[in-house]
Amino acid sequence: MKRNSILLVILIFTCSLASIHSSYARSKKKKKDMIVTISTSFGDMVVILYDETPKHKKNFIKLAKEGFYDGTSFHRVIKNFMIQGGDPYSKDNNPMNDGQGGPGYTIPAEFSDYTHIKGALAAARRGDMVNPKKESSGSQFYIVHNDNGTPHLDGAYTVFGQVIKGLEVIDQIANQTTGQMDRPEETIKITVKVEELKIRKIKKLYGYTYEKKNQNG
Repeated sequence: MKRNSILLVILIFTCSLASIHSSYARSKKKKKDMIVTISTSFGDMVVILYDETPKHKKNFIKLAKEGFYDGTSFHRVIKNFMIQGGDPYSKDNNPMNDGQGGPGYTIPAEFSDYTHIKGALAAARRGDMVNPKKESSGSQFYIVHNDNGTPHLDGAYTVFGQVIKGLEVIDQIANQTTGQMDRPEETIKITVKVEELKIRKIKKLYGYTYEKKNQNG
């Protein structure tokens, strides 16, 4: 019996070492990552997308590479709350259809420990009454504009990225005069570019540390 217990301990220890080695190998293997640049007339916002929300990350990169977002605008702007974009209908001059467009599909919610701090990139979605699973819009997103964040949205909307450069651009956009449907009186069009960089370069350029569930960028 004692011998079996010793063998069991050795087995557990070996499995733990294997798990640690596997995790270390994965972290060493990832030497590059994608960064997203959202360009506006007020400047650029550089965004990192989280590995913990893989479906949202993959989808956003896909749409950006296809040029889906180019020419869309931040169609809904609420100071001290958020700026929202990603709707193809925002390319027209009809504010009444803003917020209704997309690529024709939704994305399953991917909740994690990332929260709605200032600069958080999160997926917009339809309300709980028609969307009890809290599935995300296929393209629409919002960026938090509040120095204290918007914690009441945590666990309700998927946070899948963070602005790591250009927080002042969010401030400038949020300060614009808005009209009907919270749409800015002057259209704020965007273009989105995706670039693959070495992780060490991302760290050097933007100070992003890649610590798991890092909330400070």
